[in-house]
Amino acid sequence: QVQLVESGGGLVQPGGSLRLSCVASGFTFRSYVMSWYRQAPGKERELVATITASGGTTTYADSVKGRFTISRDNAKNTVYLQMNSLKPEDTAVYYCKGSLRYNYWGQGTQVTVSS
Repeated sequence: QVQLVESGGGLVQPGGSLRLSCVASGFTFRSYVMSWYRQAPGKERELVATITASGGTTTYADSVKGRFTISRDNAKNTVYLQMNSLKPEDTAVYYCKGSLRYNYWGQGTQVTVSS
């Protein structure tokens, strides 16, 4: 049974930090490209960051470059998203996705940036 379970979301003040985690099971995690997406109320889901299977290459949306860092630990079947200098416009539900032959999605974790 494939599962992606995100955690680490919450309420944070502007300028604060959060680290999201996504633990995978049921598929060969180390072979999959992993991504973080987010969806704000009333908006389409957007790609935030991607990391290759080996972890050697990462890409980011322009809106988060320099503030967010994606990483992975293939020994722990986990992908992370370190989010610094958070802004109110980062408020969204954050999802992780695994991509290879199939796409697997997690259930999402809420991030709210507000004073």
